[in-house]
Amino acid sequence: MATETATDFSDHMRGVTVTTLACLAGVAAALTSGYVVGTSAEAAQQTLSVGILGAFILGQFPLLRVVGIDVEGFGVKDYLYVAFMTFTLWFISYGIMLTAEVTF
Repeated sequence: MATETATDFSDHMRGVTVTTLACLAGVAAALTSGYVVGTSAEAAQQTLSVGILGAFILGQFPLLRVVGIDVEGFGVKDYLYVAFMTFTLWFISYGIMLTAEVTF
């Protein structure tokens, strides 16, 4: 029986943690984009919101280290998964906010 420390995760918990953080980061990136860039028709054409998305994608990896996930073991597939999940939730959330013209 292997000895586990408090920061070791099973494969299932590792996957759930990475997925949850990526999805929450996507929604947070959408809310930040809506607050900083706005939700008008003109705001939808600005590329700053994509920069905010990129910052949220890159900001996840140090946060995963703090949580205890070994990101040194990530392969290309893992990085693409995190980026895709974050982008997907950002795209859906920000798209809804742009369509509804939500005001902050």
